Amino acid sequence: MQNRMMVTGAGSGLGREIALRWAREGWQLALSDVNEAGLAETLKMVREAGGDGFVQRCDVRDYSQLMGLAQACETKLGGIDVVVNNAGVASGGFFEELSLEDWDWQIAINLMGVVKGCKAFLPLVQKSHGKIINIASMAALMQAPGMSNYNVAKAGVVALSESLLVELKQQEVGVHVVCPSFFQTNLMDSYRGPTPNMKAQISKLLEASPITAADIADYIYRQVAEGVFMILPHEEGRMAWKIKQQNPQAIYDEMATLAEKKRNKSKT
Repeated sequence: MQNRMMVTGAGSGLGREIALRWAREGWQLALSDVNEAGLAETLKMVREAGGDGFVQRCDVRDYSQLMGLAQACETKLGGIDVVVNNAGVASGGFFEELSLEDWDWQIAINLMGVVKGCKAFLPLVQKSHGKIINIASMAALMQAPGMSNYNVAKAGVVALSESLLVELKQQEVGVHVVCPSFFQTNLMDSYRGPTPNMKAQISKLLEASPITAADIADYIYRQVAEGVFMILPHEEGRMAWKIKQQNPQAIYDEMATLAEKKRNKSKT
C-alpha cells in the first residue's frame, strides 16, 4: 500500500492533527478546507513533520469541488489510500428554538459532506484497497440535550459508516468511524445556534478537556492500524457507550436531568 491520504477540514483542529500524525510516518497528504490560510499553515507543518503534499480549497457541501479534489489526488499523487472525512461544524439549541435553516446547514455539512466525500473518493479507495475514516462524535451515540440537529447529523455518519463497513468488506476497503467527546479544539469558531449561553456552556466543556486533538489523532492512528471499526478516543465515552448498550434507560434518565439543568441555565 502506498502512503497517500486526503483530509477534509485540514486547516485546523483535529483535521490538522490527523494530517500531522500521518505526516510523521512520511505520508503524502491532500489537504482541503474552506480556510485557505489554515491550510497553508498545515502544509508547512506537514513538511516539517516529514510528510509532503498539496492543498486545495474545498467546501464539502459542493460535490463538484470534492470531485475536483479527487481528480487532483489522482493527477498529483497517482491515487489515494486513506480518505478522512473530518470537516464539520458545531451547533446547539433546544429543538423548539432551532430553525429549519439551522437543520439544513448542519445536515449539509456534517452529514451530506461526509456522504459526498465517500461518494467522490470511493473509486480511488476501491482501486487502492484503502480505507475510509469518517469523523462522527460521541453525540451520535449519546444524544446529549440541546443539540438535536448535531446529534442527528453525527448519528447519520455512524449509520453511513456501518453501511459501508458491510458493503465494502468484499472489496477489501476498510471503514472506520471516530466518535470523540469534547476535546480542545477550535470547533466553536463555526458554532451556530439560537442561544449564546449554550455556546458558552459547550466552550467551557471543550476547554476543560484534558485531551487534545493531537492525542486523539494518535489514538485514531493506532486503532486504525489494529483494524478497529468504532473508535472511541475518550475513556469516559467508552464507559458511557458500554452503559448505554446494557441499560439505555439509565442514560436517557441522566440526559433528561442534564436537559433540565441546561434549560434552567439558558433562562438565567
